[in-house]
Amino acid sequence: MLRLFACTLIPVLSWGFIACDGAGEDLNALVAEPGEELSGGARGTIFNSGANAFGLPSPGLDNQEELFFGVGNSFFNQSWVSAPASTTARDGLGPFFNARTCSSCHFKDGRGRPPAFPGERPTGWLVRTSVGSLDAQGNPVGDERYGTQIQDAANNGFPAEAALAVTYEEVPGQFADGTPYSLRRPTITVSDEAYGPLGTLPLSGRTANHLSGMGLLEAIPEATILALADPDDMDGDGISGRANMVWNVREQRRTLGRFGWKAEQPTVEQQVASAFHGDMGLTSALFPEENCAPASPGCTDAPTGGSPEVEEKGLSRVTLYSGSLAVPARRDWQEPAVLRGKALFAQLGCANCHVPKFETGPSTIAASHEHQVIRPYTDLLLHDMGDGLADGLETFDASGREWRTPPLWGLGLIQTVNGHMELLHDGRARGVVEAILWHGGEAEASREQFRQLSQAERDDLVRFLHSL
Repeated sequence: MLRLFACTLIPVLSWGFIACDGAGEDLNALVAEPGEELSGGARGTIFNSGANAFGLPSPGLDNQEELFFGVGNSFFNQSWVSAPASTTARDGLGPFFNARTCSSCHFKDGRGRPPAFPGERPTGWLVRTSVGSLDAQGNPVGDERYGTQIQDAANNGFPAEAALAVTYEEVPGQFADGTPYSLRRPTITVSDEAYGPLGTLPLSGRTANHLSGMGLLEAIPEATILALADPDDMDGDGISGRANMVWNVREQRRTLGRFGWKAEQPTVEQQVASAFHGDMGLTSALFPEENCAPASPGCTDAPTGGSPEVEEKGLSRVTLYSGSLAVPARRDWQEPAVLRGKALFAQLGCANCHVPKFETGPSTIAASHEHQVIRPYTDLLLHDMGDGLADGLETFDASGREWRTPPLWGLGLIQTVNGHMELLHDGRARGVVEAILWHGGEAEASREQFRQLSQAERDDLVRFLHSL
């Protein structure tokens, strides 16, 4: 299927191009669009650029939804404990887990990062693995002892599966103007394996993302996203874009994947339930079986917190909470440098995948999410990102070289909220410049054009990205 909205880049003048965004508007006009600052639409944008910018409710929620948002916030931040316990409302953690609370990975509803030094436990960063095959539904098949995710914590007398660490090799490079740069290539180390060596299984670091606007992304009509896919590159622009059709547990059929680094989850609810299950070892209606690898000794006999451990009401409140976090408004969107950067963003072809604008359709999370013009800068599709970012892990239709285009809204506030700018799926990039320079595969041409820019042009592009 052809990409319907991304415009062809046509060389004009000395270096420029004409280009337009997902709704056919000219990104080169150097004039702010009406409403451009409203990234989450009129009812989903919050004007707050402080330390809580990712943690505020959408202003369009009604009174009951605001109440449920508060309850979901409480669940999101509550610490789960081992079973049996004096409380029956929050027991059942483990026996293997990565975190005790949702907020420990998504601190202030924001982004995690890899370990900063040897011995530091990851905060919002985990490691996935697979034996390289898929089950009948398309899920990756995990190791018999460790499953698909290495849990570095355990309770009820079980030893943690392993300790996790990451080290880096600096890879030097140079812009066309001679300015040097360095990228860091990660190597993940798994040690103290309690259930036997992992051997040569591929390891993929995954960083927890900030949660703003998830409900709005879910409200983009599936047909709109599928219309952007061009798996055989029929328009010849070098950009394909494939939908990841994944198993929808509620509907018991394959539907479009939208969430997760490989678009492996179809809905906010399933993303939340999967995190409860995989990261904390908690069962729910969607994942009623304990999170035990087939050959994990004694795991299925460990004490539980009931069945399910996360009751339906709790799951629905955390789903509403996660799906109703507002998107922070743009900053400096009218500044000339930001507008020049926006034009460069289009001229380099970045907007072909990071599609700026959509209109939402129906929503099952909140009525205020419906029929909003939003600016998430993503197409939610899979793209081949080249050897440098390949992790070798297939997930449903996603190959080991493909990643979902991540939304860029909120990008410029990660430093403010979380105190770092460690980007890409595993946190290897120290800021947006390094993130761009890691782009390969379908994005290689755009990356090379970026390397040819002057320092002033690169600064303008960074100003634009930080305004999102």
